[in-house]
Amino acid sequence: MSLSTTIKGIQDIMRKDAGVDGDAQRVSQLGWMLFLKIFDAREEEFELDDENEYITPIPEELRWRNWAKDPEGITGDTLLDFINEKLFKTLKNLSFSEGDDPRGFVVRDVFEDSYNYMKNGTLIRQVINKINEIDFTSSKDLHTFGSIYEKILKDLQSAGNAGEFYTPRAVTRFIVDMVDPKIGEQVLDPACGTGGFLSSTIEHLDKNKENIEDFKLIQEAIHGIEKKQLPHLLCVTNMLLHGIEVPSQIRHDNTLSRHLRSYTQKDRLDVIVTNPPFGGMEEDEIESNFPAAFQTRETADLFLVLIMHLLKEGGRCGIVLPDGTLFGEGVKTRIKEKLLQECNLHTIVRLPNGVFSPYTGIKTNLLFFTKGEPTKEIWYYEHPYPAGYKSYSKTKPMRIEEFEPEKAWWTNRVENEHAWRVSAEEVIANNYNLDIKNPNTVENDHGDPEELLQEYRSLLSEISETRTALKNELIDALAGKNA
Repeated sequence: MSLSTTIKGIQDIMRKDAGVDGDAQRVSQLGWMLFLKIFDAREEEFELDDENEYITPIPEELRWRNWAKDPEGITGDTLLDFINEKLFKTLKNLSFSEGDDPRGFVVRDVFEDSYNYMKNGTLIRQVINKINEIDFTSSKDLHTFGSIYEKILKDLQSAGNAGEFYTPRAVTRFIVDMVDPKIGEQVLDPACGTGGFLSSTIEHLDKNKENIEDFKLIQEAIHGIEKKQLPHLLCVTNMLLHGIEVPSQIRHDNTLSRHLRSYTQKDRLDVIVTNPPFGGMEEDEIESNFPAAFQTRETADLFLVLIMHLLKEGGRCGIVLPDGTLFGEGVKTRIKEKLLQECNLHTIVRLPNGVFSPYTGIKTNLLFFTKGEPTKEIWYYEHPYPAGYKSYSKTKPMRIEEFEPEKAWWTNRVENEHAWRVSAEEVIANNYNLDIKNPNTVENDHGDPEELLQEYRSLLSEISETRTALKNELIDALAGKNA
């Protein structure tokens, strides 16, 4: 049986349970179960590597192998009571001291706001037995499951607001490839969602690792923060799948809740890659963490200020931002002024409509900048639809292959039908408006509005005269007929 069939079987079983309502709850339910199963598989590897010196942070009876692995194990109400009254209550309240194994903190963070939605213990046993068909110690199964997990995350697009947690794989890979993190650099996604940017970063770094020291550096390099419970759970599991042995640097927190002044030099980062929430409004107290000139409740704007603050000199960023940031005024203007003064905003890739369908139609842009020197000129690249496309959809998503022209152009920049450049002076003269249209696109010139209005009035007059003439002819014809 294929892994995709197994996952479909799990979802079908969950649909029978009265406690699970909708895709988001199904994914959340599957999430904590997969986490425990994958964590247990990782522990098997640690036990082999450490020659039995490894000590688990999970109480022995709560380890997956001791209550879930046996297909004939506890089921029905006994299993339901065990999960609700023992498993969840214990793992939510694990206590640790400073210096304890950080894996324990990871487990507690995952379960802190997790919930067992299923109400039928027999169906839970069926789901567990299906999960046990996947061998997370097998590199073949692990690789195959990685792509299935990606599909599970993508399915969140149809789960209402949960879709905001997923950035199309093509976008995360392109941004990471262009920012080009190096082994030894510290990488952060401050709004990491389910971990798309971080998993793309790990894959990017893995291609360049040469020895065990490089492996250790990659383990230490990955940092993520996620405000909401479900994507945090999925991200931690995603990191385990991608070989991060102790994903303790994936924190369940609101990045914006920390005062800007509290960051020190040791908090600075080499690389930030992210798709911050946009269109959202933060609470009043959040904006007070920022300097008065940049205080706003718009989430994406606050993240942009934070990122500029967190980057080291020479640090690089690739970020997804909406059109509103480009042309917005007021606080947005002051933020863009700071960006152009303190960073080299060297590239803006303008994406077409539908990239984030179906849960938002907002047009988006990919901004790339380096901290430490002011912007002199900005290159724009307008990403076209593939041939035959009028938009993207769930069945026709954006593909990484579409970015090959940008990648080829990136290191040998010339103006063409898709690419153009604008000086910083032009942007400043235009009050920091970055919403600059492609000058190489020939748009239909609809003419001067005043002239068009005059033509319209003349046309109405001609229509009126014609109507009057036809009416008179009809009256004359009818008069002659009746004579």
